[in-house]
Amino acid sequence: MLHKMKLNESPFERIKNGTKTIEFRLFDEKRQQIKVGDQIEFSKLPDLQEKLLVDVVELYRETTFENLFRKLYADEEEVKSKVKAMYEIYSPENEEKYGVIGIKISLSSHSFTNVQ
Repeated sequence: MLHKMKLNESPFERIKNGTKTIEFRLFDEKRQQIKVGDQIEFSKLPDLQEKLLVDVVELYRETTFENLFRKLYADEEEVKSKVKAMYEIYSPENEEKYGVIGIKISLSSHSFTNVQ
């Protein structure tokens, strides 16, 4: 199954260059449909012209971003920094309502597309 998501420029470029391999989101209705083996097409904000296709390799479910980051990262400062960054995007109320997911991804062999 193909899922479509929008991404800001910085995380989009980090996925493109291979330095970002896990995308973190709320486990809302849209993300609950994602399964290992699916693909995600990321569109780069603001104009959505550049797109990346990735394969879903693994899924990490947790109740909070803090619990998720503690599972994935050993460095306490990194955990705190990542939690803070997520709260700039998502509210603690929505985190509590939906829970969170880490989507481990790898670039698909057909990864780069530009819409003209």
